[in-house]
Amino acid sequence: MEIIIISIVAFLTAILTFFSGFGLGTLLTPVFMLFFPVDIAIGLCGLVHFANNLFKFFLVGKHASKEVLLKFGIPAIIAAFVGSWLLLQISDLEPLFSYSLFGKQLDVFPVKFIIAILLVIFALLDLIPYLSKLEFGKDKLPLGGILSGFFGGLSGHQGALRSAFLIKAGLSKESFIATGIVVSMFIDFTRLSVYASKITTYTLYENKVLLISATLCAITGAYLGNQLLKKVTLKFLQVFVAVLLILVAIALGMGII
Repeated sequence: MEIIIISIVAFLTAILTFFSGFGLGTLLTPVFMLFFPVDIAIGLCGLVHFANNLFKFFLVGKHASKEVLLKFGIPAIIAAFVGSWLLLQISDLEPLFSYSLFGKQLDVFPVKFIIAILLVIFALLDLIPYLSKLEFGKDKLPLGGILSGFFGGLSGHQGALRSAFLIKAGLSKESFIATGIVVSMFIDFTRLSVYASKITTYTLYENKVLLISATLCAITGAYLGNQLLKKVTLKFLQVFVAVLLILVAIALGMGII
């Protein structure tokens, strides 16, 4: 059952994430958590995420902005290492608060609550007409890289913060998507190298069918997303990203994902 559920979610979210620059790890990680401990779930999801990014890199990687990769990507990689290391130290951290919804207990952890607040702020920058005209200066890219990399390593939620910064960096839609993919791929590689101490060869062997199925479904979704790319505009991407940021922020803040 877990193979079917995780594979379907991987396919659907991979289509969305091609446009938004985030979503696969954000939405797939909590599904993995239904069947695995938190640290193992983040690691296994990271493997699917990395394989999917590798495929997307071969599709559109040539459009990535080298300047943004240097200013955003390098700080992101360093911060991802720190966040990943911290995850292994605080994997048993107590939730900030808990509550019941439809008979189920939901836990809201400090890291996710902080990310939720940041996402709402960034989403408003695209939805409020006056603020939507603003662009982050290139000097803000290192800060964006640090935030995205750190929280990506710590909780697997790297894409939303990355997209929030890159969508304001004055990139074309092709460059926005490609640059996000390359940065995400490097962050995935960094955090997986840290998670390796928790993910044993036995764990990988035990779940090889699940990993292969989820990865193939994610790749299929990414391929379909690439076919639809020419039909969307940059303005559509900006609004789509903003709305998705708010939805993800609400879900994170409520402990749903």
